[in-house]
Amino acid sequence: MGSSVVVVVAERKRLRQLNTELSQLTPPPQRLVAIGQGETDIAEIADLNPALARRLRQRRMATWLIPFGFFAGLTFTFITDLDTFAFAGSIGSHLIGGLLGLGSGWMGSFAAAASVSSDVDDRVRALRNRLEEGNWLLLVEMPSGVEIPWTRLQEGRPKAVVRLNDN
Repeated sequence: MGSSVVVVVAERKRLRQLNTELSQLTPPPQRLVAIGQGETDIAEIADLNPALARRLRQRRMATWLIPFGFFAGLTFTFITDLDTFAFAGSIGSHLIGGLLGLGSGWMGSFAAAASVSSDVDDRVRALRNRLEEGNWLLLVEMPSGVEIPWTRLQEGRPKAVVRLNDN
């Protein structure tokens, strides 16, 4: 992921003009998304939708926390040699312990994903407000190692340019 900025423009004509100019750059932007009325919905962009970003983060965390929880629960029942689930037999008791660990890993993925607050949230809130005021947004992400075309962006006379990240 490279550097990302969001350009706020007041007119759709200017949005399209800037979009066309930036798409013709060499090297071209990695991502160029027009957002606003008649364009892409802001809810579809993970960078500008904290709820969607949290959901994606939870899914990524679940892919390793769920199996880890299962094996941790299984190992715990073997190590402690407790007969908490004696009704299920020897193998069943260990399997239930693993399933309980699996459930703990799944719940942990939600807790861990929700506990991470993004430093971008305030900037995203301001961008959402600009969008509600009737402006359009243009998300520009350049490849790693390529500088944002600041002069080209300023030629489009934006109302604001908000930096999302700088990698």
